Amino acid sequence: MLQINFDPFPELSSTRLLLRRLTKADTQGLFTLRSDERVMQFIGREPAKTLDEIEKLIEQFNEGIDKNEAILWGIALKEDPQQIIGTICLWNMQPHNYRTEIGYILRPDHWGKGIMKEAIRLTVEYGFASLGLHSIEARTEAGNKASSALLENTGFVKEGYLKENNYFKGKFTDTIIYSRFQ
Repeated sequence: MLQINFDPFPELSSTRLLLRRLTKADTQGLFTLRSDERVMQFIGREPAKTLDEIEKLIEQFNEGIDKNEAILWGIALKEDPQQIIGTICLWNMQPHNYRTEIGYILRPDHWGKGIMKEAIRLTVEYGFASLGLHSIEARTEAGNKASSALLENTGFVKEGYLKENNYFKGKFTDTIIYSRFQ
């Protein structure tokens, strides 16, 4: 079985991005991200309403990291490393299957700039090379065409389609399952 250990916390970086651990200082930046209807449209959760809610969320994320249950990075541009513009995570860890799930969100003013493609590349490399994963799964709402295109452009392959498996805001939605293998 795979042994997961996020201590010390792994910061990841590329030429223009820094993927780092969230702190309480990121509360406003994460609130800006998670209170935006456009960002949360396909997440299946209501947009954040208060800073207190976000502080608690950051605590939950960090508890999951400390327990080696999941890892979440704040995405920042290297030119402004204190400003969070998105998040990316590996969660739903399945050590017995050498598998996990990836999830991500990005501020709309950074959409279409290749930022999430770069963040996915860094995260997938970490998952395979450092954690020893065999596969990484991604799930996206069928209506989220941009996310499907992003996954396909980063080497993920469509594996399945779940019909009306999520219920949110009074309607059922379909989910597409993607995977990428080492």
